[in-house]
Amino acid sequence: MADSEFSLAALFASTHEDLPDAQPNILTVCTGNICRSPLAETVLATRLAGLDLRVHSAGTQALVGHGMPSEARELAERNGVPLQRAAGHRARLLNEQLMDDADLVLTMTAQHSTAAVQISPRRLHRTFTVREFARLAASLDDGVLRSIIRVSGNPRTRLNTLVQAIADQRGVAPRAGGDEDVIDPYRQSTEVYEQSASQMLPPLAQVERVVCLALQH
Repeated sequence: MADSEFSLAALFASTHEDLPDAQPNILTVCTGNICRSPLAETVLATRLAGLDLRVHSAGTQALVGHGMPSEARELAERNGVPLQRAAGHRARLLNEQLMDDADLVLTMTAQHSTAAVQISPRRLHRTFTVREFARLAASLDDGVLRSIIRVSGNPRTRLNTLVQAIADQRGVAPRAGGDEDVIDPYRQSTEVYEQSASQMLPPLAQVERVVCLALQH
């Protein structure tokens, strides 16, 4: 292990606190909670279905009770989401309890992140745009992440430890070339839905990698 890897691992080994052994959960956030965040939620939940993990979503200005538009449902189904899961989604409003319960908050835009942290400032280091999280996570390879959680406790603690390590890459990892927002396709063409999905879905691979390392440890 390189010296920098050892130092990082030692830091987290000495400073993490064991959290209650509750089911870890990931919260995805957009505006209306009918297009982007439920697509991220359902795809991520499908990819991580074998793990003891809750993935859910909410909106900063949610169209409460509304389902996913047909374009979003089709994208979900094309990405392996069971029909019933996509069709059963109902929008809900982001609130403090949802934020405080989340171990990782993945938003679609920087504005959503700001709104989420205003609701629960204590979740600052657990809140990222999905593209920001992917960029920061990519700067830490599997070996470094495994070393960080080598002596950590239960699955929830391990996930939080890795999320904190990724948050600490802010200002260290190379900056993004532009903004890291996922465009809003609501009431737009099918092509815009496709563009939005192309910005959001590839970064979920980094989320999947980090969660699997934490929960399969």
